[in-house]
Amino acid sequence: MRHFDVLIVGGGHGGAQAAIALRQAGFEGSLAIVTEENELPYERPPLSKDYLAGQKPFERMLIRPAAFWEERSVTFLTGTRIEAVDADAHELTSAAGERIGYGKLIWAAGGDARRLSCAGGDLVGVHTVRTRADVDRMITELPSVERAVVVGGGYIGLEAASALVKQGKQVVLIEALDRVLARVAGEPLSRFYEHEHRSHGVDLRLGAVVDHVVGEDGSVTGVQMADGELLACDMVIVGIGIEPAVAPLIRAGAKGDNGVAVDAQCRTSLPDIFAVGDCALHRNRCAGGGEVRIESVQNATDQANVAARTIMGQDVSYDAVPWFWSDQYDLKLQTVGLSNGYDDIVMRGDPAARKFSLIYLREGRVIALDCINNTRDYAQGRKLVMLGASPDRGDLANDQVPLKELAS
Repeated sequence: MRHFDVLIVGGGHGGAQAAIALRQAGFEGSLAIVTEENELPYERPPLSKDYLAGQKPFERMLIRPAAFWEERSVTFLTGTRIEAVDADAHELTSAAGERIGYGKLIWAAGGDARRLSCAGGDLVGVHTVRTRADVDRMITELPSVERAVVVGGGYIGLEAASALVKQGKQVVLIEALDRVLARVAGEPLSRFYEHEHRSHGVDLRLGAVVDHVVGEDGSVTGVQMADGELLACDMVIVGIGIEPAVAPLIRAGAKGDNGVAVDAQCRTSLPDIFAVGDCALHRNRCAGGGEVRIESVQNATDQANVAARTIMGQDVSYDAVPWFWSDQYDLKLQTVGLSNGYDDIVMRGDPAARKFSLIYLREGRVIALDCINNTRDYAQGRKLVMLGASPDRGDLANDQVPLKELAS
């Protein structure tokens, strides 16, 4: 049985950063990353953006080149899925039956893309966007695709629709709720993106529900809607969220619900086991102190740093302000903070100019910003969120007043 002083499960941003941070902090013990994929750690956000659009080669998505990991003696156990955790014995068991021992364990497995549960969801041509292999399968099929249906009006669905339109595909986007981005943004941003996608030719259907997927000879040929309409298509892309990949930890006795619960040092309730990134359920002051899972590069990276430094005996806690971004067409959205629970929105700038910001307030305090093509507001508004500032509403709405002047 192989044994490592620190074992990291997951080769995404969180897993990679945990290994980097450990070596930077002077950790000299044996260190390995276990990943289901057969790739070195790479950036995930471009998968639904530049990579799918054919504008960014995979080599430019690597977080670090192979030589970096070799020089730092980081072992990779690729193509390995962990099925069981024995917290008392400090052992993992892979799907192939291999046992791997550890001194400390950092769980950075992220999540698995939710698939359609209806009939036809497993037909050839029905895709999710989570790994390089997922997108490579799409890229292989795209030359023969004229019509695509995208299920889900979150960021993955919208970004995928944008990438397909850029390649001349006819796209229908289906969202079950009454607006896109309903779970993560205010109505003004939803309506802005709905208009943008429609102006680029996307057939956007709101309040629409899929009944089943239709196929012929094992391949998708259409999507049957609950209202009886049949949408003919050659490809279906499903962007309806993820399921946190924590089942082995929960079976081992870890506390959690919709993720594995961690404290401010990213420790789980199991001895010597930490969790970071998309799968980590943690208390966040930007969520009013409630428990949240945050699916972002920033969260994975910052939590990985906290876990690594805690292992090295440093007194640290996770207390970062979340940030996100999305690229669609020529629009760059930058978000800072969490808008959950807002009770007021201030519009700053003119959406018609395609450069504006939405400022979210709760009881008069700034809790988040969505900034479209407005990096200055994003950079300056960050401090407003960190401080929980309560500026004059009129000043917030006046885009001639720099946000940095309102931070006091």
